Amino acid sequence: MGSDRSASKILSKIAANNPDRRRFARVNVDILGRFMLEDRREYPCQVENMSPGGAAIIAPVSGTLGERVVAYLDHIGRVEGKISRHIDGGFAIEFNATPRKRDKLANVLTWLANRDALNLPEDRRHERFIPKNKLTKIVLADERTYECRIIDVSLSGAALKTDVRPAIGLEIALGKMRARVVRHLEDGIAVEFASIQNQKLLEHHIAPD
Repeated sequence: MGSDRSASKILSKIAANNPDRRRFARVNVDILGRFMLEDRREYPCQVENMSPGGAAIIAPVSGTLGERVVAYLDHIGRVEGKISRHIDGGFAIEFNATPRKRDKLANVLTWLANRDALNLPEDRRHERFIPKNKLTKIVLADERTYECRIIDVSLSGAALKTDVRPAIGLEIALGKMRARVVRHLEDGIAVEFASIQNQKLLEHHIAPD
């Protein structure tokens, strides 16, 4: 019950629709992604804290104040906004988002902030199913490739039977999908996808012919 009250309290804070961005409560997160500046060059990034109104982003370049940024973030998807200030190792971005988009961000941030406290190692909001083609491959960052079998899958994650067990938190490729290892199973691993898919595209990308 204490965890439920904590989740409710965080949700009420970060979901509040207030025009003053400083009134949004920020949540400490560890989200990977990539972003583009106005010159359309693309860079990797890591979000260290975030609210429905903006985020602090660690990046190899800082951009200029007021510059437009488009980012694609794990769990979040596409966001855009302007650089509001520079921070050590990156910049802060103020989102250009509709109230509906901010509500969606609030829901995702609440889940990310509370999944450990509520014992939610991966997103279970989507129904799981078994794809027609269960055989696929995982590719590690060093390009080592391993065969694996899909136990089950949802729009946001999958359970895999595999002899190799990459470290929790490690990014991998699963078929054509970007994913992150979130849990070790008795005979494999569980992963979360970088972005939520629709089922038709998911079945095509997770185990391509």
